[in-house]
Amino acid sequence: MENVLTLIAGRDGFLSEDKVADIRQGLKALGAHVGAVKWLSPDRACDLPFGHLAPEQADAAARHRLGKAPVDVVAQGLEGRRKLLLVADMDSTMVVGETLDELAEYAGIKDRIAAITARAMNGEIGFEDALRQRIGLMAGLPETALEQTWAKTELMPGARTLVQTMKANGAYAVLVSGGFTYFTQRVREACGFDMDLGNRFIFTKGKLAGVEDPILGRQTKLATLIRTAGERKVPLALAAAVGDGANDLDMIKAAGLGVAYQAKPMVAAEARVRIDHGDLTALLYAQGYGDDEMVGG
Repeated sequence: MENVLTLIAGRDGFLSEDKVADIRQGLKALGAHVGAVKWLSPDRACDLPFGHLAPEQADAAARHRLGKAPVDVVAQGLEGRRKLLLVADMDSTMVVGETLDELAEYAGIKDRIAAITARAMNGEIGFEDALRQRIGLMAGLPETALEQTWAKTELMPGARTLVQTMKANGAYAVLVSGGFTYFTQRVREACGFDMDLGNRFIFTKGKLAGVEDPILGRQTKLATLIRTAGERKVPLALAAAVGDGANDLDMIKAAGLGVAYQAKPMVAAEARVRIDHGDLTALLYAQGYGDDEMVGG
């Protein structure tokens, strides 16, 4: 079997043997040769190896059979399934929510900032201009608000497990964000990333005054993926990239396992793989890791 279909239930979901059997039958009806089911997590995630059918067809067939069930689908080739490089976005990917939006709460303009963030993440406005606009609106914010924002920031479920499991199996992990290094450094330490990249605030006399140029955005994320893969001598086919916004789309498309994670509609529509229901351990199931292989939870 040259391909594999992975089914992953949402965090509070349940993947029944009957549902898996129905999808298996659906693949057979399309002429596929389907191997035995391998459960990666009881009642939550499993692999269906298959051949004689394109992954795109298997994906569509499985989604049709699932209907509105909260189950994610990943169809791909078996060769090179486990990745040796992870490049991840931070906000709304490795952490819950947008750190800049939360920071804006201390300026009393969270709703205004969040509206601009949403437009940028949906690709309606350029990321760089949106960032300058948001920082301009927050000018004068005290530096102490950073610590208060970090204290309320939560890692996305499965974040630490994703990074540490991949690293335990030889992968290199990079956090690259249009957010700020004050937060990326702390997320790197909390999850175990090898390196982090982000934008830098300018503070004058303890007050927010701007953002340093050049601004790290969409092109920098793609460039980071390509550069790091080259430096590590890892083919892009053996790289994973994950993010949720428009500025993540180029790196998602370039990586062998490019994942739109709980992503904005335009990103989910263009990515080869999307995770709408599961937590970040879904990226490990997609690589064939079982519960007994995961570390760092």
